Amino acid sequence: MSAITQYTDLYRELGSRIDAASSPALNALRPAALAALEGSKLPTKGDENYEMSDLDALYAPDYGLNIDRLEVAADTDEPFRCDVPNLSTSLYYIFNDSYHGSGFAQGQLPSGVIVASLRNADEACREIIARHYGTVAPIDDPQVALNTLLAQDGILVYVPAGVVVEKPIQLVNLLRANSALMTNRRVLIVIEAGAQAKMLVCDHTQSHDVDFLNTQVIEVVVGDGATFDFYDLEEASERTHRVSSMWVKQAANSNVLINGITLMNGTTRNNYHIDIDGTHAETRLLGMAIASGSQHIDNHTYIGHNVGYCHSNELFKYVLDDDAVGAFTGKILVAPGSPRTEAYQSNRNVCASSRAKMYTKPQLEIYTDDVKCGHGSTVGQLDQDAMFYMQTRGISCHEARTLLMQAFMSDIIDGVRLDALKDRLRHLVEKRFAGTLAQCRSCAASQSCHSKIKKK
Repeated sequence: MSAITQYTDLYRELGSRIDAASSPALNALRPAALAALEGSKLPTKGDENYEMSDLDALYAPDYGLNIDRLEVAADTDEPFRCDVPNLSTSLYYIFNDSYHGSGFAQGQLPSGVIVASLRNADEACREIIARHYGTVAPIDDPQVALNTLLAQDGILVYVPAGVVVEKPIQLVNLLRANSALMTNRRVLIVIEAGAQAKMLVCDHTQSHDVDFLNTQVIEVVVGDGATFDFYDLEEASERTHRVSSMWVKQAANSNVLINGITLMNGTTRNNYHIDIDGTHAETRLLGMAIASGSQHIDNHTYIGHNVGYCHSNELFKYVLDDDAVGAFTGKILVAPGSPRTEAYQSNRNVCASSRAKMYTKPQLEIYTDDVKCGHGSTVGQLDQDAMFYMQTRGISCHEARTLLMQAFMSDIIDGVRLDALKDRLRHLVEKRFAGTLAQCRSCAASQSCHSKIKKK
């Protein structure tokens, strides 16, 4: 029996309670999601583009659901801080999958900019949600459909036309529970024509001895001439299983940067699907994954050049140690009638132990002429000549490993367009490779990491 069945049965039995604790806009798509899930199944290991991701098995355990939206036992008197030194942000947070507002926001947003709950939206927000919710992520994708069926809350970020948001919008997602829990979070981001915004999203697990299944669907609409940066930083526990799907639509002359960073996790499956629908648009998709122990990180990407005269550049890097497993499947599609497209994809990986495994599948499909495109992938080990040279200069083997792995990730960090965040990431990556605490030091509620890159 497919793992989907237990969730469709749950909705048939308790759907009225799920709807009652959500909003009309979210409820409106649940019948279509339920219909889409009939007879479908989640991918299993060996399916196309899921060589190492058995999502059916990942969803199969009987996780609890907070369908009545009971208050999370979170300490609001001692707010969870995830500040980046020297970076002033407008800070918001979600506990599990419930939006908890701007209690810790630093500074006012420009007039017209909205950051709000999808569940408790006012009339103005409801109109935006009704216009855009479910229009980017397709309901026939089983992961999207399952999230749509069960998600009861999330966050809306709306930037009206021509508005420049100087301060990054920071969203801190916290997982905290006393027993196994499934969370279903929805994020809707609308950046209208000529607007500019940056967003930093940080995922943390506070209950390290609890199993979590954390699903999210992020829909992003980027208007004509708009600029949007999205930084996704995961620092979760070994017992946290994350399935995240990000769907982006770009209009003409838009500029989008997405940087996904996995520093600590259990099992992670990230899907990035970007459709470039307007000419002279630019896309940069970057990813960094660091794994050790038995951690698993899988990134699946798609960039569709649906029109000509656009540019995309994609780079994902992994460092895997111990028994960690990594997977990357990336596809660039240049559609017919898309001349003067420039599209580049690269996946580079280091296996720092003989037991680590990396599976990589770069793909490039071109159906038009007059383009510049390239793709490639490498899997290797640390440069032993460089290791030897550094040790002859008095650098220990462990320090040499750390320095080489740091240097390997430098171009991903250099792609960050926020100097303060760039400096913070260098520090966090150094800590991660050094085998010391990788948690953000300014996070008062965070706990120490359970796994690390092993010293050798």
